Amino acid sequence: MEGTSISVIISTYNSEEWLQKVLWGFNCQTFRNFEVVIADDGSGPKTKALIDSMSKEVFYPIVHVWQEDEGFQKSRILNKAVVACNSDYIIMTDGDCIPREDFVQVHYINKEPGYFISGGYYMLPMNISKAITKEDIENQNCFNIHWLKEKGIPKTFKNNKLTAKGFLSKIFNTFTPTNASWNGHNSSGWKKDIVNVNGFDERMQYGGQDRELGERLFNFGIKSKQLRYSAVCVHLDHKRGYKTPESIAKNMEIRKETKSKKLVWAHHGITK
Repeated sequence: MEGTSISVIISTYNSEEWLQKVLWGFNCQTFRNFEVVIADDGSGPKTKALIDSMSKEVFYPIVHVWQEDEGFQKSRILNKAVVACNSDYIIMTDGDCIPREDFVQVHYINKEPGYFISGGYYMLPMNISKAITKEDIENQNCFNIHWLKEKGIPKTFKNNKLTAKGFLSKIFNTFTPTNASWNGHNSSGWKKDIVNVNGFDERMQYGGQDRELGERLFNFGIKSKQLRYSAVCVHLDHKRGYKTPESIAKNMEIRKETKSKKLVWAHHGITK
């Protein structure tokens, strides 16, 4: 797709109900010059049917990148999606994160050579995840703290992610205690930087493959910006079927090696 200034990668696997809500969310964006690249880790025909029908409904072009189902191979499909992106700048998010209407715009305005951006998310319980309709997304109800409280959301500091605006969100972004890591549900960076470190390590299965990419970007000299309180999406509830102690342990080992040896290049990445 010539001429789009942003590519948005959305990862998915057999989760049509959530993916549809996410695609509706992108159809409400104030900044409209982007393409969506769906990184589909082996979904069945229902997902393809949804993407075909949504392609007729939304204003943005959708590229569907699919691979055979061979268990959890998210790193591999994300690498294929990176290669398929037609823009210089890439936002990565998940098929269970509905973006607020300013989501793409915030990433676009804050992008800067030599940096990647780390955004935040607001976790919703299952009953509210289910209750959100197309109209709720179009009216931005699911980002409205009063609407969410009516649905039973508890009061916590995290509510500031939805209510902080302007100066306040800048303060929270600056003083938030976590370091700005690459988060798979809401981060963005330059395609050339991601390609220069050879993308995701395909040995890594569930847990931390996004952080490890971020660690190699740091080793490569790329800095990060924290935008947790201004680049906002709501995270729909789901079961995490792939989280095994083995996959977590293996990934911790790989990340430890990346850190201790200050590795930049993933030998099991985009270029084999």
